[in-house]
Amino acid sequence: MQRSTAALLGLGFLAALTGVILISHDSPKPDPVKAKPAASTAPSGKPAANASASASVDAGAPDDAGSAPFTEGFETFADGGKVPDLPNSAPQQLSFGVVQFTYQGAQFAGSDARPRELARQKAEATLELAKHDFAAAVSKGDRGSTADAGRIPRGVLEPPVEYVLFTLDKRTVCPTVIDTPRGYWIVRRND
Repeated sequence: MQRSTAALLGLGFLAALTGVILISHDSPKPDPVKAKPAASTAPSGKPAANASASASVDAGAPDDAGSAPFTEGFETFADGGKVPDLPNSAPQQLSFGVVQFTYQGAQFAGSDARPRELARQKAEATLELAKHDFAAAVSKGDRGSTADAGRIPRGVLEPPVEYVLFTLDKRTVCPTVIDTPRGYWIVRRND
C-alpha cells in the first residue's frame, strides 16, 4: 500500500512539474553541442564526494532530437565514471529545493537564454548564498526555482543528479553546482 502511494505521489509530482515547466518556458531550441566530459575523481579512482556532487557533463541537445533522449550525456559522472547504486541508507523518496540557471541549448530554455558559461558563473556566484539563505538564493534563480519542489521518489532524475541528491544529509545544500539537462542546479535536500 505504501509503495503504491509513493508511486502515485511520484507520478503526480512529475505531472505537476512537467506542467509547470511547459507552461512557464518556451519550446526548446535544439543546439547541436557535443558532450565534453570533464575529469574529476578522487585519488582512489572513485568519484570524490565533491566530484560526484558536481555531476557535470557538458552536453547540449542531441544531434537528432527525434531519435535520442534529451538527457543523453547525463548518465555518468563528469569524468565518465559509472554512478554507483544508492546506499541502503538512502531514502526511497525525499523533499528537495532547487535553484535553476538555464542556458542556451538546455531543455525548455527560451531563445533568449544566457550562454552556458554565464549560467555556470551565475550559479557558482549564488552557491554561497544558498548555503546560508536558500530562500534568498531561490529569488536569484530562473523560473522553476523553488525552496520546496515537493517529494520525489528514486528513479525519476538522471542517475548522477539522483545520486547526489539522495546521498546529501538532511537540510543540506550540495557543495557544488550540478549540470542537468534543464540547466545548472543548486540543490538542497529538505528532509
